[in-house]
Amino acid sequence: MLFQNKRQGFSEQGASVYRRANIILRNNNNRFSQKKYLFLHTQTLITKIEVARKRKELPLLEGITITDVAAEGKAIAKVDNLVIFVPYVVPGDVVDLQIRRKKHNYAEAEAVNIRKYSDLRATPFCQHYGICGGCQWQILPYAEQLKYKQQQVIDNLTRIGKVKLPEISPILGSEQIQGYRNKLEYTFSNKRWLTRDEVAQDVTYEQMNAVGFHIPGAFDKVLAIEKCWLQDDVSNHIRNAIRDYAYEHQYTFINLRTHEGMLRNLIIRTSSIGQLMVIVIAQIKTDGEMESFKCLLQYVADTFPEITSLLYIINNKVNDSIGDLDVHTFKGQDHILEEMEGLRFKIGPKSFYQTNSQQAYRLYQIVRQFANLTGTELVYDLYTGTGTIANFVSQQARQVIGIEYVPEAIEDARINSEFNGIDNTSFIAGDMKDILTEDFVHQHGRPDVIITDPPRAGMHSDVVKVILQAAPKRIVYVSCNPATQARDLQLLDSKYEVKAVQPVDMFPHTYHVENVVLLEKREMI
Repeated sequence: MLFQNKRQGFSEQGASVYRRANIILRNNNNRFSQKKYLFLHTQTLITKIEVARKRKELPLLEGITITDVAAEGKAIAKVDNLVIFVPYVVPGDVVDLQIRRKKHNYAEAEAVNIRKYSDLRATPFCQHYGICGGCQWQILPYAEQLKYKQQQVIDNLTRIGKVKLPEISPILGSEQIQGYRNKLEYTFSNKRWLTRDEVAQDVTYEQMNAVGFHIPGAFDKVLAIEKCWLQDDVSNHIRNAIRDYAYEHQYTFINLRTHEGMLRNLIIRTSSIGQLMVIVIAQIKTDGEMESFKCLLQYVADTFPEITSLLYIINNKVNDSIGDLDVHTFKGQDHILEEMEGLRFKIGPKSFYQTNSQQAYRLYQIVRQFANLTGTELVYDLYTGTGTIANFVSQQARQVIGIEYVPEAIEDARINSEFNGIDNTSFIAGDMKDILTEDFVHQHGRPDVIITDPPRAGMHSDVVKVILQAAPKRIVYVSCNPATQARDLQLLDSKYEVKAVQPVDMFPHTYHVENVVLLEKREMI
């Protein structure tokens, strides 16, 4: 038998892997290189099996005090100089920790018992807390959340950026800490996640369909959501009504592994001026299914006449992305409107808009303040999205040029300028590092101010180089990730000095924090 001698010295389980590999090879006329690959792959599998068999049981640590808050919403304990990251606990809790993963200089653990609750602890307001994976900081009072977010900004800018900093302004908290999101997306699934309590009851549940949120680490399982506190309560009413209608009329929910089933996703968007968009996404393969689906849509339209825009998307792909799919209007408009300081923005089904409308306005006010425009400046707005910032500051600038990777977003930006009678903006679609070059600056003019709001990964090094060559008087850097922002500040430090730092909380009860930094060009001697 091929590789028979290689099995010697391995466990019975390891030898079994080899036997399976030999069967595969005998049944396939593979080239030698393919056989060699399979052999090496089998060796890797056996190594993992042998390591797993020899691995020692990870310890249970008793009576450990949680001391601090770390990144990604986790808390910290320290035992014999080992840093341990623990979710769903707060500083001051005294807990028993089951180590789940151990590395050389840190470990990850689960609190299996809380011996003493911290005085800092708050009672979670959501019945789904700790299961759906969102709003990890519900157990911290909001004032404490802000304190740790402020510290997160300070730590990143000082430890990673290592640049000279002014006094960092106190974080700007959100006036609304529940119902603050203007967009939520729900998933249908025929594999409802059972909670520990439900599993402990050891009963068979007839209804295993669910509409809600993916369970972290289990893509094919969905937690049935009864009430989510993140959006206006109309979102809960619509979701639950669609769910109940689907249950009653025996609509099929998608199987996220086999991709069978009709109902896939539900997106609900609201605006600060009371407009409402509902998008129902389904897999439709027959005329009968389409007729049935439209009965559901008609029920939604009749039950919720306040819906401004009722849309649907047919998605027969194996993934949930909708960027390349057509959107159909069932009733009302194909968009909703958002308003900010007299400007109105058209929000389509695929449009990006800051999900906390109220805080977005305050964030943009800070950006405009830091830009300090007088009406004579050429402004570059990098990663402009749908041009919200560009249009917002345009009245104070001579010209604003927005650049964005997504063509659909650029089209939205142009529409929003036209919609508001703004004629001093222009928008260009393309990869930032390919668009923003020395030739681009030579063609369009050297900017007086650059506003940049990159994705979490920060700016590409080529983009930073062009910014340094363009040498604007001021840079306003908006970031949803202070760690990558700090890295970029270090790259800009040769020509720019940080003059102001303003953290903004866009997402209460999460560990995320937005940060705005003003940089001014150094006076060269």
